[in-house]
Amino acid sequence: MVSEDSPLLASTTHEAIYDRFAPDQKRCIVFLVSFAGLLPMFVSATFVPSIPQIAKDLDSTHAVVSLTVSLSILASAVGALVWAAYSSFYGRRWMYLWGMPFLCIGSCGVAMAASLRSLLLWRFVQTFGCSGGIPLGAGVIGDIYKLEERGTAIGIFFGATLWGFAVAPFLGGAAAQYWSWRNLHYSLAVWGLLELLLIYLWFPETSHPGTLGIDKLKRRRSIHITWVNPLSSLWLLRSPNLFAVMIASTLVLITDYVLLVPLAYTIGVRYGIANEALIGACFLPNGLGNFIGAPVAGRLSDIIVRRWRKHRKGVWFPEDRLRATWIGGLVMIPLSIGSSGLITTYVGGSVGLCLNLLCLFTNGMGVDFVFNPIGSYNVDVARSRSAETTAATAAIRSLILSAATAFVIPSIEHIGVAWTNIIAAVLAVIGQGLIFLTIHYGDRMRASVDVGFSTIEDN
Repeated sequence: MVSEDSPLLASTTHEAIYDRFAPDQKRCIVFLVSFAGLLPMFVSATFVPSIPQIAKDLDSTHAVVSLTVSLSILASAVGALVWAAYSSFYGRRWMYLWGMPFLCIGSCGVAMAASLRSLLLWRFVQTFGCSGGIPLGAGVIGDIYKLEERGTAIGIFFGATLWGFAVAPFLGGAAAQYWSWRNLHYSLAVWGLLELLLIYLWFPETSHPGTLGIDKLKRRRSIHITWVNPLSSLWLLRSPNLFAVMIASTLVLITDYVLLVPLAYTIGVRYGIANEALIGACFLPNGLGNFIGAPVAGRLSDIIVRRWRKHRKGVWFPEDRLRATWIGGLVMIPLSIGSSGLITTYVGGSVGLCLNLLCLFTNGMGVDFVFNPIGSYNVDVARSRSAETTAATAAIRSLILSAATAFVIPSIEHIGVAWTNIIAAVLAVIGQGLIFLTIHYGDRMRASVDVGFSTIEDN
């Protein structure tokens, strides 16, 4: 248990764990996990712009092919839980090596799909294979970086992966317009093979020595296969702290989805943009905001952790990192999404379009100013199970987002863009209220349900 009265104790042995890798090797590892984390974003976001072309090729309808999106969300949630749970037993490296073949085979299957049934099957395999990228990456960074360096590294990781979420629709739209959706998925298979090769050649096992489940076995076979319950990770969310920040991050991400999912029907229709590639290009400012905001937010959260530890004369209080969320959650996100709704409704022409793109950029930065410190906080408080915590959070968040996004376009049709965006802004502020309560009552909340929180001695 960690409390404000916990002494600052950091043994030489524990400090040495984070010195196993040289700075250049750490940067190489961050590059590899960021490259792997970028892949599921491309798998997810390049598919949607291709749906009309896929429906035409398979002699189906837009609505029916869109079922693959819901299936992908399910596969992503299940896959994240599976890869994270098994990474605590076998290690991070093996999970990357096991997951990539699923992605490659699934991508080729999607590219060769001749019916809707085969498309659904291979799309599930494809998404399942790459879904470990985010939780495994967060776990790896928790393995190799100290507490006060972790936020910056996770910021770089999230910045790279979320950049993909914004760039991918543009590339998917361009592929649908000028190339072929089948060739696009063959390209994803090649990417998976390249990632598999890079992991095999240059990615070491980063888990701390003696902490893996397989290391604790007294007897084991040369090929040891064991059952690890992937749903056990969800039990971590019984912690009020982890549950509260999960809900807060979900409410913040809803603003991203409210802006981006109906973009073709809001900004596209309002400003006469019909070309799929140009609509995809409108996602780029949001991605640029993610790319810039994530490392800045990570660096800021590290500075705040150091300053508050100094203020408390060395005592570590995990919730201090969440103080970095204020500027994003209370200023950048509500103002950007609220303004975008009003601008789309009342300001036409190139001026309105440019202002909307500025709002997309600001929202991208703001989301990372909340999302990044929360991601780092999840690693801080449960470092030994950081991949599982990240996976559990991502799984539940994905299910909530999938349900919430189903109401976005109907809401715009019934009450308009402005009011829909204002409601999303209010939800983001409510999420910030949950973070406020977590900061001020974090020690009591952790004491109420202890899921094996990390201390300063093992962080």
